[in-house]
Amino acid sequence: MDLNLSDEQRLLRESAERFVAESYDADHRRKTANDPLGFSPAVWKQFAELGWLALPIPEEFGGLGGGAVEIGILMEAFGRGLVSEPYVATVVLGAGLIDRCGSAAQKQAILPEISGGSLKLAFAHSERAARFDLAKVATAARKTAQGWRLSGSKIAVLDGHAADEIIVSAHIHDHKGPSGRIGLFLVTATAPGVAVSDYERLGGGRACNIELSDVHLPEDALLGDGHDALPAIEWAVDRAMAALGAEAVGIMQVLLDTTLEYTKIRKQFGRPLSANQVIRHRLADMAMQVDESRSMALRAALKVDSPPVERARAASGAKAKIGKCARFVGEQSIQLHGGMGVTEELEVGAYFKRLVAFDTLFGGSAHHYGRHARLGRAIVPA
Repeated sequence: MDLNLSDEQRLLRESAERFVAESYDADHRRKTANDPLGFSPAVWKQFAELGWLALPIPEEFGGLGGGAVEIGILMEAFGRGLVSEPYVATVVLGAGLIDRCGSAAQKQAILPEISGGSLKLAFAHSERAARFDLAKVATAARKTAQGWRLSGSKIAVLDGHAADEIIVSAHIHDHKGPSGRIGLFLVTATAPGVAVSDYERLGGGRACNIELSDVHLPEDALLGDGHDALPAIEWAVDRAMAALGAEAVGIMQVLLDTTLEYTKIRKQFGRPLSANQVIRHRLADMAMQVDESRSMALRAALKVDSPPVERARAASGAKAKIGKCARFVGEQSIQLHGGMGVTEELEVGAYFKRLVAFDTLFGGSAHHYGRHARLGRAIVPA
């Protein structure tokens, strides 16, 4: 298998890294962190102009037709700059679910707007009692003569406060009662009965909890034809984990580079820290963990469109391994910087916080080691 990047992929990587290096400095991140929105609308507009919002969207809907590998290249560059724009929420999760589940009319109406930067989406699926079980949904959508009525609660919705439309998962109740199917519904963020409570995420960006109190929706708010959306949800979350894994690799690479430079400059007893053999061994261990994580993130991206069990094992394996590696690299970087590593004078702490947040998104390492093992034992037809 040829794992070398194509010319187009190399150009994407170079342009993304150059843009992030020029646009995301410490001052920009501090300004963004203090902004109630949590990101810059001007930068989001630039994302649209650069074609990044259209990257994974099919060409017939105004996109570029890119895949998970291209998203990973972009996300790794985003990790280097601790980018806080709602790319995963809108493009990876939102646009992915619209393309996977939506009707032709829904795709034609929504996907071009995402490409142009005029529509931001969020995906509200997690619930407090679910414990990362994607099949456990208590939010209910009841059929009415006029359409649908939604009630329930969602937690940890990435960038839900900034979304124009929210894709909400709910257990469908038809005229016969609970159907056993999960549906996806497009809800306007400002609709009556929708209450959003947003908060800062560790390491930058924002998330929110959403209360749905008897929200009335039209018939066409349901994405697609009402078939069970659980397989699509599992696919979208696995795809998001591959993207977030690539972002974590970018963060780890910055921590490695920063720590290596610091140990060359910082002197102890008249010698640079990097002259100490023990320090060199720790730096080598950090480099190995970064390379292992990059391999796992690439494998997860390459398996995104594989049969469900194969795809899910690759995603969970990457999430578990990268989470463990990220914790190691972050802790070593903090320790090798000494007391300054946890101060606001250096950005090492901010990068470490983002890695801690990565480990908790969509389930921690322990959860995904277990999921990976269960999938390995399961005999499920693809």
